[in-house]
Amino acid sequence: GTMALAACSSDPAYKISGTIENVADGEYVYLSEAKGRELIKLDSAVVTAGAFTFEGRQDAPIARYINYTPKEGRGPRVDFFLENGNITVALGENNSVTGTPNNDIYQAYKNESLPLDKQYGELYKTYRAEGTTDEQKAELEKQMDEIDAKKNDIIFNTIDANINNVVGIHLWPSNSYSMTMEQLLSLASKVPAEFKEKPSIAKLLKRIEAMDNTWIGKKFTDFTLPDLEGNPMKLSDIIAKNKYTLIDFWASWCGPCRAEMPNVVAAYKEYNKKGFGIVGVSLDSDAEAWKKAIKDMGMTWDHMSDVKGWQCEGAALYGVNSIPATVLVAQDGTIIERNLRGEAIKEKLAELLK
Repeated sequence: GTMALAACSSDPAYKISGTIENVADGEYVYLSEAKGRELIKLDSAVVTAGAFTFEGRQDAPIARYINYTPKEGRGPRVDFFLENGNITVALGENNSVTGTPNNDIYQAYKNESLPLDKQYGELYKTYRAEGTTDEQKAELEKQMDEIDAKKNDIIFNTIDANINNVVGIHLWPSNSYSMTMEQLLSLASKVPAEFKEKPSIAKLLKRIEAMDNTWIGKKFTDFTLPDLEGNPMKLSDIIAKNKYTLIDFWASWCGPCRAEMPNVVAAYKEYNKKGFGIVGVSLDSDAEAWKKAIKDMGMTWDHMSDVKGWQCEGAALYGVNSIPATVLVAQDGTIIERNLRGEAIKEKLAELLK
């Protein structure tokens, strides 16, 4: 380690004692931070007889990586929390980091969830394999859903128990997608003040607030965006003219949106005469691609977009961060459902527009 002098003083410090399998003496292991998809090296340690050490000081625990990069291919890497204390790292077939409070919690979480990932991966491989029958696929889907549900429970419980420390705060933003509204609101109410300013948490809290303001049973939030001709179109005008309006957040570049569109087209054809309207709110950033997709897929309803991609103002107001996403609104402005897809759209309309 480059920070050996910190270990001489009586100040709190960290010492990472590591082992690595099948690496020659004189090779380097790095302490790195993640910037986007890149790992940026912060410190290096030389490997001697399969062991390495890092020393230094870290005032507040922070998410870091330890990684070995061979000349060919990808070497082992492990994410952990750099914090003062004695940290033990094993890099190899199965990585582990233990010895300090946050790392022990994080490792326990990994020990519980990684086997599930592995199981899921193997089921998925069978699912994709040639010769798997539809019957087998249905059974595999059921098993994959069960693993998913188990994993979501582990994730939520871990975050819930650790929302007051870096483990929960680190895990929450990237795992927020699989959570129910109740779970999100419950965690949002427990985040300690010191973490609220962290960019990833601040962004998530803002999204949860937007979702909560536009959830089922609430009044819709109005917005105005340019229509296909570039003229301002008001959401409230569209809602006022239909018994029920589906706000459909989509984009021409989004594969799942295109796959879903025939369901939306079918629902529109069947229920349009009975008072069902749609407004497509596109997260495109290319106006031509947007207009071409509307024509190609026969989306004969109202459309609006500021053609700003994910910066779409309308999407932000509804806390939309993955598409397709839908919001069903009654003529009086009450939100009836969110995220209806596939057959569920028609089923809901059949019940509402008897």
